[in-house]
Amino acid sequence: MKPADRRADSRTAVSADSPAWLREDGDGILIFVHLQPGARRTALCGEHGGRLKIAVAAPPLDGRANDALTVWLADQLDLPRRQVRLVAGQHSRDKTLRADGARASQVLRGLRKK
Repeated sequence: MKPADRRADSRTAVSADSPAWLREDGDGILIFVHLQPGARRTALCGEHGGRLKIAVAAPPLDGRANDALTVWLADQLDLPRRQVRLVAGQHSRDKTLRADGARASQVLRGLRKK
């Protein structure tokens, strides 16, 4: 079995065809993000160190950049805002978000549409 086909733990599925920044987790998806706050505009920038790089226009003050990130990601995935939440990295540029009820194919399709 290839390392990419192994499970990271008992509840996290790793698929050989999904990117390193995307992982299924029970009934949702974990998305590993490198955030660039204070950018000119909010946009997907590509990959950075095995994470999805997203720039947001909001400043990194009082959680504004985190809120802008979750709102933007929920909009891209056509999910209600309450289904996308920050689970790690509150004060870091490297963040982990969880999209409840989403599938890997939905996330990939949503991020490619715009």
